[in-house]
Amino acid sequence: MVPISPVPLLFLLVLALQIQSSPQPEISSLHHPTWSLGLQLYRSLRIDGSQTNTFISTLLLANSLLALEGGAKGSTAGQYHDLLRITKHDKAVGESLTKALKSVREANGTSYTLHNSSALFSKQVAKLEKSFLEKLQTHFGLQHVALEDAQKQTDMEKLQSWAKSGMDGEETADLELALETKPGAMILANALHFRGFYHENQDLCSFLGTKYTKVPMMHRSGVYRHYEDMENMVLVLELGLWEGKASMVLLLPFHVESLARLDHLLTPDRVEKWLEKLNSTSMKQLAALGLVDAWNETSADFSTASSLGRGKLHLGAVLHWTSLELAPESGSKNGMHEDEDVQKPKIFYADHSFIILVRDSSTGVLLMIGALDQTDGPAIHDEL
Repeated sequence: MVPISPVPLLFLLVLALQIQSSPQPEISSLHHPTWSLGLQLYRSLRIDGSQTNTFISTLLLANSLLALEGGAKGSTAGQYHDLLRITKHDKAVGESLTKALKSVREANGTSYTLHNSSALFSKQVAKLEKSFLEKLQTHFGLQHVALEDAQKQTDMEKLQSWAKSGMDGEETADLELALETKPGAMILANALHFRGFYHENQDLCSFLGTKYTKVPMMHRSGVYRHYEDMENMVLVLELGLWEGKASMVLLLPFHVESLARLDHLLTPDRVEKWLEKLNSTSMKQLAALGLVDAWNETSADFSTASSLGRGKLHLGAVLHWTSLELAPESGSKNGMHEDEDVQKPKIFYADHSFIILVRDSSTGVLLMIGALDQTDGPAIHDEL
């Protein structure tokens, strides 16, 4: 049973500057670069426990980072290569991201509706190469927006307005800290609103908790792929979305607890093991992952993006707005199906904190990764 989540779940990822490097751990491939980037960044964001309701669109982030890599040279470009696990002349990563984006766009309106936008904002940059901007827009789908000095809107207001427009008018999380956009600064921004549809409508039921509080839940009986990791006390449950174009994987602790323990368990090897066993019955963070030179006004080398040369452009911020909406409606117009007759059914309760993975079915791309730590409004958990 799945709780009626707040609609939508909002998260703004503002990666803070930290000019230092640390060794990157060995990481196994999960068949697409979005998995390695997503899992590394998710763990880096969650390590100190300060982030809640964390959601990242790893596909959009990987695509926009690869777009900016096209304007870099030297060690700056090399650090992008290391982060995205590509070699200097390897075109496979770019081709796989292009294929994945095409698949996701074609599936839009079936298993889910998707509103998204990506852009490169620049502040007091005299000139960007025409060829760089053309590739940015035509190949990677990034707009270029110049942040000019104006009286009507501050830079933060412009960014906030852009994000809301890109998410089709959905409310966006606020920028809590002012951005220091110095001359030559580039801001990489992504905004995404994802609304998934189930195969059939969910029944809306109310259950009584120990304190006689009514807990609204979405209920459905059927056959779902699942795996129980008894050693680590984690249930892995896959919920296929309408028409099978995408699926949502829930990582549920056996008991009510914070996600700190599960966050620590979320290594690529373990996630790969969990997914194989399913059966039917951040600037600070990015710097810590090896992307260092891009933020430094002196050492950043984006001379491919601008003829002004090294030290004239640098990355000032990476902003990432993500909204996830899960409603009880099916993607089908009637969406009404009888509960399947399941012998010896196993009951799952998603009434406490869990991790969500959303993957594209045809390419295997990790579209989103996130954690539902808490919801707004009345508590959705009470011992049943």
